[in-house]
Amino acid sequence: MTDTAPARRGLLVPSLAALIALLVLLSLGTWQIERRAWKHSLLTIISLRLAAPPGPLPAPDAWARLEAGDLEFRRVAFRAELQHDQEALVFTSGSALRPDVSGHGYWVFTPARLPGGGTVVVNRGFVPEGRQDPRKRPEGQVAGPVEIVGMLRPPEARGLFTPADNPGKNLWFVRDPLAMAAAKNWGTVAPFFVDQEGPLPPGGLPRAGAITPKLPDNHLQYAITWYGLAAVLVAVFAAWLRSRRRERLSTNSG
Repeated sequence: MTDTAPARRGLLVPSLAALIALLVLLSLGTWQIERRAWKHSLLTIISLRLAAPPGPLPAPDAWARLEAGDLEFRRVAFRAELQHDQEALVFTSGSALRPDVSGHGYWVFTPARLPGGGTVVVNRGFVPEGRQDPRKRPEGQVAGPVEIVGMLRPPEARGLFTPADNPGKNLWFVRDPLAMAAAKNWGTVAPFFVDQEGPLPPGGLPRAGAITPKLPDNHLQYAITWYGLAAVLVAVFAAWLRSRRRERLSTNSG
């Protein structure tokens, strides 16, 4: 009896540490499974919204009540007049959702005046490096009201390592129409922007286009990894327990 009590106390701390590590690994694996289900649901919603015919733009008096989840990738069609002399450029190194966009360039964000009042910021599309000056693409500066088809997008969040915007050079690094409006004195704008699908401008720039809903989906692989590590931990701990037991039996028999 006196020999087994110290041995059990010697197992307490390793056993607790192993149990905590096991719970953490299992929790991480389960979280990845839940994230996979959430992402598949999100992709289904996005695909349905992109396949739907365009609807009307939310009315300005409803803008304050809009939720980001209700906006994402909803297709709209509306008539507006683009203010080309007020455009803002957002740097991009390519797009995971636009396979036709690659390499360094810029998204052209332009405020658009609605006939009944209000301003919506439109991402008119991509221009490659060297074509950001509107004087090098004058055909795309269409005057007068135009019928715009696109999809609603909430403002983009700034990442931890995102460079600071440079309004003095008309250069931005996040797609945030509210920040652009404040810096460029556009006045009150919609709390979303519109990714333009069409019409395609004369001259081809900015390059508007539809997006392809592709999101990385490695969650099952990550879940298998975490669950596999949990299984390895159990096997290693069991082997360690057997080793300790053999040592104790050998000591007692000696």
